Amino acid sequence: MENDLKDRIAVARGIRKADLVLSGGRVVNVFSGEIYRADVAIHQGRIAGLGEYEGKTVIDISSKLILPGLIDSHVHLESSMLTPAEFAKAALPHGTTAVIADPHEIANVLGKKGIIYILKASQDLPLDFYFMLPSCVPATPLETSGARLTAGDLLPFLKHQRVLGLAEMMNYPGVLSGDTVVLRKLNRFRDTLVDGHAPGLSGKELSAYIGAGMTSDHECTSVAEVREKVRLGMTIFIREGSTAKDMEALLPAVTPANSRFFCLATDDFQPGDLKNGSINQLIKKAVRLGVNPITAVQMATINPARHFGLMRKGAILPGYAADVAVIDGFKNFTVEMVFKQGKLVARGDICVTPCESRHHEQTRGTVKINPVTKQDLLIRTKTGKARVIELIPDQIETKHAILPVSSRNGYISSDTERDILKLIVLERHKSTGNMGFGLVKGFGIRTGAIASTVAHDSHNLIAVGASDDDILVAVSEIRKLQGGLVVVNKRKVLAEIPLPVAGLMSDRPLDYVVENLVKVEEAVKRLGVKIKHPFGILSFLALPVIPELKLTDKGLVDVNRFKIVDLFV
Repeated sequence: MENDLKDRIAVARGIRKADLVLSGGRVVNVFSGEIYRADVAIHQGRIAGLGEYEGKTVIDISSKLILPGLIDSHVHLESSMLTPAEFAKAALPHGTTAVIADPHEIANVLGKKGIIYILKASQDLPLDFYFMLPSCVPATPLETSGARLTAGDLLPFLKHQRVLGLAEMMNYPGVLSGDTVVLRKLNRFRDTLVDGHAPGLSGKELSAYIGAGMTSDHECTSVAEVREKVRLGMTIFIREGSTAKDMEALLPAVTPANSRFFCLATDDFQPGDLKNGSINQLIKKAVRLGVNPITAVQMATINPARHFGLMRKGAILPGYAADVAVIDGFKNFTVEMVFKQGKLVARGDICVTPCESRHHEQTRGTVKINPVTKQDLLIRTKTGKARVIELIPDQIETKHAILPVSSRNGYISSDTERDILKLIVLERHKSTGNMGFGLVKGFGIRTGAIASTVAHDSHNLIAVGASDDDILVAVSEIRKLQGGLVVVNKRKVLAEIPLPVAGLMSDRPLDYVVENLVKVEEAVKRLGVKIKHPFGILSFLALPVIPELKLTDKGLVDVNRFKIVDLFV
């Protein structure tokens, strides 16, 4: 160890050749806020020095910009539908060299086994996977999860070097009400970082929530919300995912005085989007919207590194890890080369280093549902009006609408003319037969049905459609696949993606998943759907911690009141 340091000092002093020199480029210095020409000398996986250097290998990058490797401050790997190895292959060519992931999706299905799998499957890959431990398994008592994780279950994982703290505390009503189980977790993790998740929380309740230990939030949707949370000490992760897009609304809150308390996050990124870009696309959009380019880079490098305590990461400086992205400039933000610990891992859009996938048999066979009959799908009409989940474009929040409903022979039916469709959530972990019924407006299905086992956060089976017959076929196909996405019309399966890993992820390569997701989304369009990422939208309709109205296997949830309510009014 001492000899390694001695060698690096000699390289830094210029009396010994570096392993690698990136020559002639312009360094983006996230400390000083400058861009200047300098060689970057890399030795033994770390940056030895900046200036003029000789190297055993020299790569001429004249006219290019040299950035620190990009860091995604909050992401759910499961939303990519990829195993960690395939995620790394997809993200590295776009300059992402580290992610902070919350595995609460797979933990809600498999509990501790899910966390163990994701830790093992992500080790020894050329992308750093750090983890925040899932705080809410189950997310709420208003749904049936596949597992239950206590503070005692989670604490042993803190010994793992890639585990940084406790992930988003979504159960903010539990925090505010002093729920014993929730407070026990917060007390056990009081000496670590705890991510927050409190959409719309304000005033004294926000102070109480932050005072209980929360350090960040990625659920802001307005400048006023951001300003209040920053004033009270939170770091804000500006989210720009496949479904929830908050950047344009939130960037006006970023100023030279407070920008160090902002990071960029994808949160939930679908495979097609990941194939086309990652955090680099978020930086590019921020610059296009008027953010200073260096500030935008800081939000994806040094800011998350400092927030999460990632020592010697997030900057092109002596002694820092040689995680480097070389780009053509800020306008196009095309990533041309990526280095991880001084090794070339991606060139152009190709990952040039091996990423070995590791599968685990315990992640399979997780869809446990009994056969469903058409009779099971009937909803007897009680009154002429019902609570309806109304979609908000480009948001995972929904409105709580009360609308007249259509019925036939005393039972609710989907009303395609008014775009009010039947929605079901079926418990899939324990074969309980629990089924929640709801109605959704704004989805746009004119014929057919779609179903999925990706349904945040407990990931029960969720289906929406214009006819019970097609919903029935979709549910049956999901059961046969043991998890996945399915599109049905006139009792025929039009397209599907099997997701056998916990019903959340594919065991196939990125290109296979992207190709089949395109087929699935094209099939959904043929049903009349015009919204982007329909399966992403569908997955959040079961999330009972995002206002205002959601559906779980236990029934319709009024999120603002945090209670189950009757479908009919």
